[in-house]
Amino acid sequence: MSIDRGACLLKRAGLLVALLLATSGGASAQTESRRSAAELMDAVMWNREPIGGAFALTDQAGQPRTDRDFRGKYLLVYFGFTFCPDVCPTDLQAIGLAMDQLGARAHAVQPLFVTLDPARDTVEQLAQYVPLFHPKLVGLTGSEAAIATTAEAYRVYFKRVPFKKNPADYTVDHSAFVYLVDPDGKYLGFFPPGTPAERMVEMIKPHLR
Repeated sequence: MSIDRGACLLKRAGLLVALLLATSGGASAQTESRRSAAELMDAVMWNREPIGGAFALTDQAGQPRTDRDFRGKYLLVYFGFTFCPDVCPTDLQAIGLAMDQLGARAHAVQPLFVTLDPARDTVEQLAQYVPLFHPKLVGLTGSEAAIATTAEAYRVYFKRVPFKKNPADYTVDHSAFVYLVDPDGKYLGFFPPGTPAERMVEMIKPHLR
């Protein structure tokens, strides 16, 4: 169940789908989830399936990183892409503000941004993008297969959608949860898209005592 259960349950199905699908703007292997958006969101919202797990990706400095590199820290894991014009920047800004508001306790939390658009989100692109939101934010990219495997582990929906006027260009529709993972790599819950920094801090602080 959601960390912020009340916020989720108050939303009607139609509104929830509209919020959770981030349609944004910017091409191949697996370019979409193997499962539908409704099925994956249901799995996350109602905790019907295990969430999280091992990954092997590359950070914005070009260094190989696995999930085990972050043991001992609480993780805020967010999936998106750098060409996203609104939803991703809004949620990443909230994560950055939450880190600031945690003050000295932020040392125990590591935010991660996993791209769903590795074709465009290269190491160099991430190196320019992630510092805009917080100095501790780590951007992760990798092969199409590695990204798809990581997204599947977190039950993330994503799909590349070509623009009608220029099919060579595309956007990426994706679910936009912020996942909280404990220092042992165990999934704790999620924040819905649009969750303000203050609410994140309120829910994270009890874990840091």
